[in-house]
Amino acid sequence: MGGIAEYELVEGDDGGNVLVLSGPFLVSTIGQVDHDLRALDGQITKVDLSAISEIDTVGAWVACSISREFNADLTGASPRAERLIEALKDTGSKEDIGAPRLPVFERVPEAIGQKMLNARKGVYGVVGFLGALLLSIGSLIRHPKRFRWLALVRQLELVGISALPIVGLMSFLIGIVIAQQGAVQLAQFGAETLTVNLVGRITLRELGVLMTAIMVAGRSGSAFAAQIGTMRLTEEVDAMQTIGISPMEALVVPRIMAAVLMMPLLGFYAAAVAIIGGAVVGEFMLGIPFWTFLSRIQDVVPIYDLWVGLLKAPVFGLIVALAGCYHGMQVKGNSEDVGLRTTMAVVTGIFAVIVIDAFFAVFFTKVGWA
Repeated sequence: MGGIAEYELVEGDDGGNVLVLSGPFLVSTIGQVDHDLRALDGQITKVDLSAISEIDTVGAWVACSISREFNADLTGASPRAERLIEALKDTGSKEDIGAPRLPVFERVPEAIGQKMLNARKGVYGVVGFLGALLLSIGSLIRHPKRFRWLALVRQLELVGISALPIVGLMSFLIGIVIAQQGAVQLAQFGAETLTVNLVGRITLRELGVLMTAIMVAGRSGSAFAAQIGTMRLTEEVDAMQTIGISPMEALVVPRIMAAVLMMPLLGFYAAAVAIIGGAVVGEFMLGIPFWTFLSRIQDVVPIYDLWVGLLKAPVFGLIVALAGCYHGMQVKGNSEDVGLRTTMAVVTGIFAVIVIDAFFAVFFTKVGWA
């Protein structure tokens, strides 16, 4: 027998087949015969364990499984094997052990109600966060020496200067796509020259600031949530409160101010780079000279289109920064919550920006800036 698990099918005295298990039936050896034992078929009346030299829980479970599958008797078990088999005799129960589940007509209203309660709790949290933010801003106005100028400058660099390459590349490519696709469609009406109008108005008024807000939400909003959330997790925020430093003044206000101040600049930069991308397409595809394209922009784009984009930009920056800082301050429990809140910050920031942009579109149309 040696040190390996073995088995053999022999004919018993009563004419039935007897499965004889031999050798050590341990977790370290049973893998050699497990596949063959699972493939057994036919009639087995007994499982003989007398030749087993060693057995553990896994070996006993295999023996019990074979016995239940073939409705065979277990014989020749040693005292240790008998104890293990006795402990495992109820493991093959076919009863349903799953948790009870309510019918769908009860689960759906319950889930909707829970979502509504969570939404109400979220609204209360956001209102409370805004209140704390306003109190912090009022306190800093009364005591300007407490304001952290170095933190603001650092956040201005992270939100604005560091974002210039990715925002510029994205805007340049968007300008190329808008000009190329717009020219293809306008060519059907012989109006390729109106590509200048299309690129200029759509980038200055909408896409420049909107795509910048989405990029800032994915880049800076997520960073705000992750940074503040990690500080909450490591109890740095609690330590700041203990030594008399307001986390809202030290962490939240500089980040929100940086996003509000940098978004108009980033939005204008993105629109300008997108127009340059459209001018490149005009040079090589439409026969419109590069400088002519740029000078034409001044004639065909109303000045209020520029103001529309610049007015929306700080609002979008405020929304993105609020989403990131709020969700960062809500982190609690474990590191998994940091990732969850970071994701929620990006999703809610982008969603809110798009919703507010729709309201802005209706508002500016009503006031005549269409």
